[in-house]
Amino acid sequence: MISSVRKAIYDFFMNLPEKEGLMAALKWLVFEEFNLTQQIEWHLSTCPHCEKGIDIYKDMVKTNYIFDCKFCDGNVYLTDIFRLHEAIDNELGAGGVLGYLSTTIEQLLIVFLIKSMLEIKPALLNETLIIKDGPLAFFGQTANIYKPMRNLIQFLNNNHAVFLVGLEKSGAFVEHADAISNRIDKKKALIFTNQYIYKYIIPGQADESAPYGRSTYYGNKLIYKSEYDNVYVATLPSLKALSNPTKSDLINVDVILNNISALKCDLYYNSLVPIVMANKLVSLADHPSADLLKHFAQDTIIEK
Repeated sequence: MISSVRKAIYDFFMNLPEKEGLMAALKWLVFEEFNLTQQIEWHLSTCPHCEKGIDIYKDMVKTNYIFDCKFCDGNVYLTDIFRLHEAIDNELGAGGVLGYLSTTIEQLLIVFLIKSMLEIKPALLNETLIIKDGPLAFFGQTANIYKPMRNLIQFLNNNHAVFLVGLEKSGAFVEHADAISNRIDKKKALIFTNQYIYKYIIPGQADESAPYGRSTYYGNKLIYKSEYDNVYVATLPSLKALSNPTKSDLINVDVILNNISALKCDLYYNSLVPIVMANKLVSLADHPSADLLKHFAQDTIIEK
């Protein structure tokens, strides 16, 4: 089971969105190839075969993105740096990694787009707002990827531009935003601090030396109420983890929030036009779409 899932993830990254597209983006991010002045190594805490820690250098990763463990000579895929093999069980299956994997793929697609724009026309970064479904963070086994992602944000902020936001549709922060929305004025934002999060949203003791999400997030959260009374929970990129972030710490906050407000869609509550369009293209209703597909499949099988 572990070997099969590892191979399936590797094949997916090698073939989408174009040949080696996601895999090249992963290598570009992890070894920080966008910053040519540094030579980065990556520490893989467990080899999928012998479970020993491995230090990975860019030169070790060949054209097929496979290298050998120096301890057991087992084949290691570059995608093994996600450490998803640690959460797969040969008997219980791989259901526990699906959430981590889907979130990681979404964010690697963002990296792929940024890499493509830098290679083709860097000026496009000044004209593009990238909206992610969910917070700007890596969770579980994949959490360490936040480090190169934050370095990429810093590089773009210093040398080009970055307009990126993560929007949440559910969870404790969204529930809290709904509860206090009538206390927030239009066109105003509430930036979350450590003290606020642990007092009103997440049970726990606030520690100023340990910012919320310091080992997973590469941004900070806020609530924004638009001029149309729509309320959004957003994560905006920041250069470092902060216990008490201010407006100046959030990259391009004014431009991003103005565009979110302008992209409103009245079809669903707090929805945005590009997200609604994407959902319309990929979603199928249970009825009648699912029934039509079922009958089509049955007829096709019977005919064959």
